[in-house]
Amino acid sequence: MKIATAAYPMDFLNSWKAYEDKLTRWVSEATHEGAELLVFPEYGAMELATLAGKAAAWDLERSLHAVSERMPEANALHARLAAEHGVHVLAASAPVFDPALGARPVNRAHLFAPSGAMGHQDKQIMTRFEREEWAVAPGGPLTLFDTALGKIGILICYDAEYPLFARALVEAGAEIILVPSCTEKRRGYWRVRIGAMARALEQQCITVMSSTVGEAAWSYAVDTNSGAGGVFGPPDTGFPEDGVLAAGTLDRPGWTFAQVDPAAIAHVRADGVVLNMTHWAEQHPRIGDVTRFALQ
Repeated sequence: MKIATAAYPMDFLNSWKAYEDKLTRWVSEATHEGAELLVFPEYGAMELATLAGKAAAWDLERSLHAVSERMPEANALHARLAAEHGVHVLAASAPVFDPALGARPVNRAHLFAPSGAMGHQDKQIMTRFEREEWAVAPGGPLTLFDTALGKIGILICYDAEYPLFARALVEAGAEIILVPSCTEKRRGYWRVRIGAMARALEQQCITVMSSTVGEAAWSYAVDTNSGAGGVFGPPDTGFPEDGVLAAGTLDRPGWTFAQVDPAAIAHVRADGVVLNMTHWAEQHPRIGDVTRFALQ
């Protein structure tokens, strides 16, 4: 399959049509290149706050509500585009107020199938900004999406830095893990990228990282963004020596494309030079007790 992963700039939108036109253009560009799976970044939906005006977009609390209120329309647009182009689309994540989960919003990414069907994944562990300033809450559990392209999991940004999440998804059957991200500085980009590459190594799977890029001076929350798209696999049989299937240019908006053979995942798991995924369980009996030895 061909995967397209975004380095996505957020814009100040003067109308809903401006957003509709922008998203339609992005999806059309990716599908014109033959992409079957399109991955947008974490918090890319924050640009929807501008539809409520400058004051709302800048204000932390008001921006959360402004975006959440627009999500039904945004979801309908993504569903339509996925159906029209016959592709799977991971939409940019957004703060969503879900009464079933409490009074505070969750960070939620929606995945759309060509049928128009929709599922979602919530972020599990919040960064300091999400906790201390935005009060965004952890959402629902990890989900495995069984699709025509294969079994897909999603780890939103910071979640990709925690190996047990990826392990849980792989034990459920995941072959591809999508990592939508939003990072302010390059060190943040590298934290998430290193996490994504490590998860691909440990679990012998494909990880797909997307990023927000550029300035969004209208937002206190996502004012500065640095990153790039990237697709990673284990540096082993059937994959590049460095595990990098594709990497975009830092901070350059646009799509990064990679051709991925799902059979290569099965092959490396069965007969790689190393078998990290299979040997993972051998850690457990060896970490129960740590021997202490005074060497003086």
